[in-house]
This record gives sequence, C-alpha cells and structure tokens, in this order.
Amino acid sequence: MTPTPVRPFTIALLGNPNCGKSSLFNRLTGLNQRVGNYPGVTVDRKSGAFRTQKGEIATLIDLPGTYSLYPNSQDERVVADILRHQQHQDYPDLLIMVCDATQLQRSLVLASQALDLGLPTIIVLNMIDILAKESLNIQTELLEQRLKTKVIAISARTGEGIAELQNHIDRNIEAVNAPIFVPPPDLGHLATSIKSCLHTNNDYLAFQALLQPDDFAQLTENCRKDIRKKVSPDQIPLFIADEMLLRHDKVAAICDNVLTHAPTYSEQMTNRIDKVVLHPIGGYFLFGAILLLVFQAIFSWAAYPMDIIEGFFGTLSETMHQNLPNNLFTKLLADGIVAGIGGIAVFVPQIALLFFFIALLEESGYMSRVMFLMDSLLRPFGLSGRSLVPLIGGMACAVPSIMTARTIPNRHERLIAIMVTPLMSCSARIPIYVLIIGMFVPATPIVGIFTLQGIAMMGMYVLGFVTALVSALVFKTLLRYNTNSLYVNEMPIYRMPRWRNVAVVIYQKCRSFVMEAGKVILIISIVLWLAASFGPPVQMRSITQKYEQQIAQQPQQAAHLTKLMETEKLQHSYAGIFGRTIEPIIAPLGFDWKIGIALLTSFAAREVFVGTMATLYSVEPDDENPQLLRQKMQAEINPRTNQPTYTPAVGFALLVFYAFAMQCMSTLAIVKRETNAWKWVLLMLGYMTGLAYVAAWLVFRLLS
Repeated sequence: MTPTPVRPFTIALLGNPNCGKSSLFNRLTGLNQRVGNYPGVTVDRKSGAFRTQKGEIATLIDLPGTYSLYPNSQDERVVADILRHQQHQDYPDLLIMVCDATQLQRSLVLASQALDLGLPTIIVLNMIDILAKESLNIQTELLEQRLKTKVIAISARTGEGIAELQNHIDRNIEAVNAPIFVPPPDLGHLATSIKSCLHTNNDYLAFQALLQPDDFAQLTENCRKDIRKKVSPDQIPLFIADEMLLRHDKVAAICDNVLTHAPTYSEQMTNRIDKVVLHPIGGYFLFGAILLLVFQAIFSWAAYPMDIIEGFFGTLSETMHQNLPNNLFTKLLADGIVAGIGGIAVFVPQIALLFFFIALLEESGYMSRVMFLMDSLLRPFGLSGRSLVPLIGGMACAVPSIMTARTIPNRHERLIAIMVTPLMSCSARIPIYVLIIGMFVPATPIVGIFTLQGIAMMGMYVLGFVTALVSALVFKTLLRYNTNSLYVNEMPIYRMPRWRNVAVVIYQKCRSFVMEAGKVILIISIVLWLAASFGPPVQMRSITQKYEQQIAQQPQQAAHLTKLMETEKLQHSYAGIFGRTIEPIIAPLGFDWKIGIALLTSFAAREVFVGTMATLYSVEPDDENPQLLRQKMQAEINPRTNQPTYTPAVGFALLVFYAFAMQCMSTLAIVKRETNAWKWVLLMLGYMTGLAYVAAWLVFRLLS
C-alpha cells in the first residue's frame, strides 16, 4: 500500500501593514525568495525556503498585510481565504503572527481572530528594541497565559530573538482551542447550526461563514440560501462592527495587564516632526525639496559607477574587434549584443538610486505622511491619498503600481488611478532622460549641490505628475464621479530604515530590471544588427561598387569615403527602409528614420530605446577611437540641412514624447488584466499616444 505523502511544511507570516513582517521574512529566507501571483487575482505571492532546527525544509509564505479577517480588498480577501480553507495550497501548518510591539493593541486584534480560527500560532512581538529604548515593557509570560500560545519578543532589524524563534518553529505545535471572542447567544446559536455545512467544529469559522457566506467555497448553494434567511444583508455590517468592538475591548483589557505604557520619546519626536512634515504649506515645500534631492542624486552620485560600466563595455567591444576574427559573428557580438546590453547596464546605478530613495521613504514612515498630505490635493481630481501609492510607485514601474490600485475600495477612483499611473515617469524612462538631458542641459550649479541637469530631471517627473492630474480630472468628468469618501491611514512613528529591507528591495528590483530588459534587448539587438547590416542585395552591391571605384580614384580620401559608404548602406538597409517608411509621419516632430526604428522597438519596453540607438550607431566604423553613444548622436549631421541632426528642439521633443507615450506592452497587458476590458486598454493606448504626438510637435515648433 502506497503511503500517503507528507504535506510540505508550510509556515505563514501574518500581520498588519508596517509591522515588520517583510523584515522578518527577509531575515529568515535571505535572497532565497520567489514572487508570483495567486491564481485568478493580482495579489503578490511571496514565498521562500526556510530550514528548521530539525533540518526540515519549510515553505515560508509572506501573506499580504491586513487589519482584519473581514476583507475589503483583494489583499485581505486572499489572506482570509487562505486561513479559512484547509484545502488551500498555502494553508499553514504553523502561523507566525507578527505584532508591532509599539502598537500592541491594534496588532493583537488580528492575532485574536487568527487564534479563534484554531490555527497553531506563535505570536512574535517585533521591534522590541524600540520598546527597550523607551523603557517600556511587555510581560511576555503573562501574555502567553492570556492567549494560550507561545509569545516571543524579537527585533527583525537587529536579529534579537530570531534564534529563539527558529528554535520554536515546529510542525507539531498544537492548535489553539481557547476562543477569545464568544458570539452573542442568538448569533452563536445560528453559527452552530451551519457547522455541518462547513464540515468544521470551529465556532468562529462558522460565525464568519454566517456573516460572509459568499466567501466560503465549501458551502453549497442550499446552505447559502439557508444562511441568507437567517441573517439579512442589512444586518451583516452591524454584526461585524459589534464583533470588532467587543474584540477591541477584550484585547484592550489584555494589553492593560501586560503592557506598561507611557508617552514614548519616539512618539513625542514623531509629533514634533509631524508639525513640520504635515504643515499645510511647509509640508509641500519639504516634499518638493526631497524629490529634488532624489533627482539630483540620480545625476551626481551615479556618475562614477556609470563611467566604470561605460568604460567596461567600450573596452570589451574594442577588445573583441582586436582579438577576434574580422567576420560577421564578431561584428554581431561586439556591435550588436554588447552595445545593446551595455546601453542599458550603464543606467543601473540611476535605477538603483531611485529604488533606494523610494524604499527609504517607505521604511522611515514618511510615505504615509505624504499620502495624508496629498489627499486634499488629489481629491478635486477624482483621487485620494490612497491613489498616491500607485502614482508614486509609477515612478519605479507602472506594472506593479497598477496592481497596487486594487487596494482602492472605490471602483471609479481605482479605474482613474489605473488610467493615469503610466503618465508618471517610470524607471524605464531614466535612460532616455539621462541621455537627452546630458546632451542638451549643462551641469551648471544652481544652489549648492543642485545643478540644471538635476532640476531638468525633476521637471520631467513634475510634468508627468501634473499631466496625470489633468488626465484624472478629465476621466472624473467622463465617469461623472464625485469623491466623497473619508481617507483613513495609519501614521507609524518615525524609525530608522531597516537597511536589510532596503538592500533586498534594491537587489530584487535591479535584478528584475536587468534580467527582464536584457532578454528583450538581446533579441532586439540581434534583429536590429541584422536589419541594419543587410539590405536588398542588388542595391547593397551597387553602393559597394560605387564607393570602391571612388576609393580607387581618391585613395587619400579612403577613410572619409568608407564612412560615407557605410552611412549610405545603413540608410538602404532593411532597418533604414523601415525607418524611412515611417519618417514622413514623425518628421513633423523633428525625428529621423533612426529614431523611428527606436520608437518601434521601444514599444516592447521604453528602456530599449537606448540599446536600439547604441546598436544602430555601433554599425558605423570608428574602431580606432570608440565614442560614447551621446557623442555619436551629437556628431550626427543631417545630410539635407548639413546641420546637426539632434538639436535642442529635437531633443526636448523626444523627451516630451517619451514622457507621455504609451511605449510599454507589459503595462497594456496588466491594464487588460485589472480592468478585464479591451476598451480601457485601447483608450489608454490612444489617448497617451495622441497626447505624446501633439505635445512633441508643439515643443519642436516652439523651440525651432
């Protein structure tokens, strides 16, 4: 008889947002993490391998942050679904409930719900190092007695208590059977009557099914009809509110016994800082100054590592030409693949800095203040403070940012946020901004460490934000939507960032950027090099014969004539044919056929623009003195006007075009998934492309 396979040991981390749950997950799993989506929804599923003290390999699941097991968003619904259904693939053998020790009462409300479900649970009191600094104390032994489960004090930031936690993680920890909340007699009787429908003996699980029957897949339709007869939909919000109020009271009584609390130094300092940060006028100026510092750093701090990367790829390409056979494969490798990938790798320092600052703002607690501060500014445009999360996240990448819009309860506000988030300047635009701004904006100091380049970079982000607000106002009018909901958000105390978390975020984001962009760039670089190196055979032979005759007649002009031959070959190559075909459409913007090729390829991903231009310009022979892409573009001469191809008018028109254009297939795909309607995808593609074309045309005409 075949033995029944043992189910893999699954541990789930549960906790409120900002409780340090992700810090603990990072410390336990290191970089051995996987991120995907739960089936059918766009909620991130973070998991990692963890080895217990007994040597067993366990799967650690980082559940989305939630405040209650009565869900109001997709994130919370996923958590409730996992903890309610033993058949779920992520149903935990052990639950680690991460509590913010500085906000014990709020954390224990969620913990009490999990304990009432009868789950094997370890309570983890995180940030215990902050309590020690404030001379506060939680009597963990007494708390264990009240909750009937193990309680461990830790600091995920410093590592204190982690070893003790690891020692207590075991598959055989028993479930908690002592309920904290007891339903009122009438509701308790009704809940008991549906236990048979759920095939459970847990009173609290039956109580939740009584109030939310549609969230329990194991209920038959007859059971749901029976429940709806017992509890009307109008009563459900009142029953949930009553339950949560009673639960808060019981948890408060527990906290009064186990926690010695006084106004802490951190809370006092937080209140003092908030007087400046949340000032109705000064707060906005402070936020603007922080953003200016971020964008100045993108230029100034990243210059040295950029030079190193740039030099490495230049030397690599030159070495290949010198040491490998002079054939098509060498040219493909050196001028196609290396030039394309190098054109993206050089911008990794800027992208790392952007994610560093975003993680810093989130970890310190400042981002919550910005959301609160911006709520009154965003509300007239059909948005709220909740919408700032996808908008600010759009500065990194629109794809995950659009997914975070699922936390916005109002359907119309969520749709508006989805439609305008791609207008925020994402990290994929950084290579283009840096390339063009570096060409036409001098690094002139303005005030202290700030330069014109940093201000220009910030200007592009401000342009995207302002345009997003105007577009949101248009969508608000079209949808006939009025914002009238209250904005409620947690204001955590200010803390030093958890540097391990910041480092993990930077590593994961940069790795994802390089690997995902690299795959696209590798394919496009090869295709582009082939398209730019070959053309109609008869025409290419004719060009070669023409210039060979001229070189034979004027050998002293051989180098100049060779360059002219290669330029003409490029114009008549397959890539050149395509570029010249669409050139009449983009010529009013000042764009030539090379930019036309880059516009098409960068639709796969905006950052491919730089790799495309690097590939195209690497075709021109200049082996004795390799030049950087920016220098090659600046040296380009328009044969019709005998003037530089890239003038400030062309450069800034290109900047504006990429600030507005929908040049990202991944974003369109995620919009389709989030809205489940092609009309919104087509509308986004149409309005952003039209806006980009008109704005670029205006900029080119004004500056010309």
